[in-house]
This record gives sequence, C-alpha cells and structure tokens, in this order.
Amino acid sequence: MTHKPLVIAHRGACGYRPEHSGAAYELAIEHGADMLEPDVVATSDGVLVIRHENEISGTTDVADHPEFADRRTVKIVDNQPLDGWFTEDFTWNELSTLRCRERLPQSRLESRAFDGQCELLRLTDLLHIVDSASRPVSLCIELKHATYFDEEGLRLDSLLARDLRAAGWALDDERLVLESFEKTILVRMRDAGLGAQHAYLLEHEATAFDELLWAATEGVPPLSYGDELSEAGLEAFMGRMTAISVDARFLIDPRTGDISRGIQLVRRAHSLGLQVFAWTLRPENEFLPLPFRQGTDSSAWGDYATAWSAVMQTNVDAVFADHPDLAIAVRDGL
Repeated sequence: MTHKPLVIAHRGACGYRPEHSGAAYELAIEHGADMLEPDVVATSDGVLVIRHENEISGTTDVADHPEFADRRTVKIVDNQPLDGWFTEDFTWNELSTLRCRERLPQSRLESRAFDGQCELLRLTDLLHIVDSASRPVSLCIELKHATYFDEEGLRLDSLLARDLRAAGWALDDERLVLESFEKTILVRMRDAGLGAQHAYLLEHEATAFDELLWAATEGVPPLSYGDELSEAGLEAFMGRMTAISVDARFLIDPRTGDISRGIQLVRRAHSLGLQVFAWTLRPENEFLPLPFRQGTDSSAWGDYATAWSAVMQTNVDAVFADHPDLAIAVRDGL
C-alpha cells in the first residue's frame, strides 16, 4: 500500500502568489498544506529574511529603486558568479521598502498579477503567521548558503535560534524541520539541539559546497550528491540526519518516467531509519518528465497528476509542491 506523504508548500503556494510572500503562505494554509517551506538568508544587520536566494533581483523590485542602484555588484556565492543585489548589503529597514515579484513571470501569469503588492517577510513574521493559523501547520526551514554567510560573519543557525526564542518557540519545537544543502550546518544544529528534525537536501548532478571545500582541504575527490546516495553514503547519515530531501529526478527518470530506482532508494533509506522528502512538484511541462508533457508550450500544464502520483508511489514521506492544493488532490487520490 502506498504511503500518503505530507504536502509541503514550497515557498508557500508560490504557483499562485509571488514566492515567500505573506499571501503565498496564507493561501497555502488555506489549501491545507501540512508544512510551509521558507528559505532564510541574512541582512547586514543580522535579520533573517525569507528569500530563495540572497541575490534578490529576480524576486523583488529592487532594480526599480534608484536609491539602491549603487548596491548592484558581482559576487561569488558557492563558486557561482552572480550579478545583482544581495541581502547582506542591506539593512532590514532598507529591504522592507521593497516588494515581491513573481520569479517565473512568463509561466505564472496569475502570480505575476500580484507583483508589487506584497512586502518582504522576516522569519519572525512567518512564525507569527503560523502561530495565528486556524489549524496546526509545521515549518520546514531551509538555511541558504550557510558556509558563505559564516564567512560574512552572519551565522544563520545563531540568528535562527535568536528568532525562535524571541517568537516563543522552543528550539526543538516539534513543528520545526531544518534543512540545508550543506551537511556542516545540519550537524552543527543537531549537536546544539536546534530543530526537531534535520533534512539534508541533495540535488541531481551537483555537489555540496561544503563538500567541495572539505575535499579541497583534504586533497581528495569530492563526493557528488549522487555519490552520497550510495549504500555507504546513506549509512553515513544514520544518527546525523532525520531525513534526506532529494531532487525528484533521483526518484523518477526524467526521460522515461520509470520509478524503480526511486522505490529502491526510498526502501534503502527507510531501512536505515531515514525519512525521504522529494522536491519539487510543478505542473508546467518544462518541469515534468518527458512522458508526461503535453503539447509544445513549455509553460502549459502537462499530465502532472500521473507524474506526481508516480513520485508518491515510491513511498516518500513528504513532497514539496508549488501548488499545494493540486498535490493534496493527487495524494488523496492514491
């Protein structure tokens, strides 16, 4: 029998409202999402802001503010050169003057209609939204670019602990899952008793930044995320992580739609006491495996229900979705 996974609203109901906006999170709660997933980055004055990246030109109207034109710069973040505006170069008071924008304006027309209407959120703002919700809802908080922010003198885990205390949350609140693409900060938070659960994010055909740094220091080849999903890799997570949060392409072949590898991966992880989350379910053709695309318009919706059902049939414990209402309907139909 297929396990019915939790549905995590990815950056809120960001298929309908600009990501990480109050409107997106409130709609996700209305849709019945089990969890909300915010990404956190830091400002120059140590405020945790909810943004997918510290580079904010694609999700805010910062480029329209002439008073911030001189803040545009090029930085290397996790070995990637980025040109734009960065949260760590602003105070919270400055960022609070910006407004949210849809990150995929050509595909998400409904969400784009809300451009300029929503303020940016701090983590403390979202904690208040959760506490004020009409029903219980949990948080899956992703700490972005932890090593980078360490080097900037902004320890995301310390700032997170401060904000949780200020909001009256226990550091190990049962509603709290903490996740990152870097193992270093996850182990650090686990050892400090910060977070009820800890999920390691793994991206298809990529390598963790902290792994690259460690391997360079040790003079050994780095392990890719795919390497870390080997039998030995999974065993190494025992006692260090609660869950692995994997790119759905590890579970469903993007060319054929086959899930046999995914079933085996989930089975292995479960046998080691690890939960498995999958990300990200999106209905547009460009994000679906080839067999489930319909027509030639990449932004049109394909046969997402069949594709998502296949992912869920690997027996994952949770799925991330931009449209939580659609994912809930697919889950309920299993």
